[in-house]
Amino acid sequence: MHVQPASGPPLTEDALLDRAHAVAGHTIGELAQRAAIAVPREMRRAKGLAGQLLERYLGADAGSRAEPDFTALRIELKTLPVHEGKPKESTFVSSIELDALADTDFEDSPVWHKLRRILWMPVEADPSVPLPLRHFGSPILWSPSPSERRVLQDDYERVATLVLAGRIDELDGHLGDALQVRPKAAHGGVRERAPEGLGGYQWTGPRGFYLRPTFTAAILHAAFR
Repeated sequence: MHVQPASGPPLTEDALLDRAHAVAGHTIGELAQRAAIAVPREMRRAKGLAGQLLERYLGADAGSRAEPDFTALRIELKTLPVHEGKPKESTFVSSIELDALADTDFEDSPVWHKLRRILWMPVEADPSVPLPLRHFGSPILWSPSPSERRVLQDDYERVATLVLAGRIDELDGHLGDALQVRPKAAHGGVRERAPEGLGGYQWTGPRGFYLRPTFTAAILHAAFR
């Protein structure tokens, strides 16, 4: 099926899914050529290219704003690199605002606003396949089940409790069953303010919430079993 970059954001979920299904089966190289976007030769410079293409073809309109990618539909767009039927890496959800985290309920948090409704677009991630030849897979429009939401909220509140207590050093990749905390900064010199636990503040590196591959693998399995 011939596809072209979208002329505007989709107005309904069905319209978004129609666009996503039209993209499925095409390669990164095909979509990049039609959108006049160059595919970098070096993989390290190509990070984010698949998401950039999807935003162009599906009509995402949030830009750099801290909102779901399709603002009118309140739907977030996430690529899911898949190799041998499994997600290859964790999925970034949102940056953690350490200074405000302990005072923000899960329902009002940026991470929940991103997770409430997601359009997952699998993309081939076999390292033996050149980037331009990697295909997009079939879309998955997903919202957390009640049990998944409980796990996500428990992980969030566990992190918030540690931040409030000033136990920032305990925020590492081992924490959380579904939500993982990882560093999120361009370089090691970036710092932000966080509670110290005794009413004061400390300075630490920025962090972000990520979904573990085991969690996204379950989403894939449920969608395509």
